Amino acid sequence: MGWLWAIIVGFVLGLIAKAVIPGKQHSPLWLTTIGGILGAIAGNAIAAALGVAQTKGIDWSRHIFQIVAAIIIVAVIDALYMATVGKHKRQRV
Repeated sequence: MGWLWAIIVGFVLGLIAKAVIPGKQHSPLWLTTIGGILGAIAGNAIAAALGVAQTKGIDWSRHIFQIVAAIIIVAVIDALYMATVGKHKRQRV
């Protein structure tokens, strides 16, 4: 069940990250989901390192770290994806 939640949270975080990043992102949905999963993992690690991973009630600070990490990771993944795909498209033409 843990993997299912990781995929669901990664999907949602990836979509939020795509909505926040300005411009059009060209990376596919599966790659955005992986970026969201990595953002959730990185956000949890940052929150744990700062000692705010477990608080009473809703862990707002942990969620903020997850969203920020997902935005950064999805932006980097999209840039790398476009650099790779863009080279292939330019070579075909």
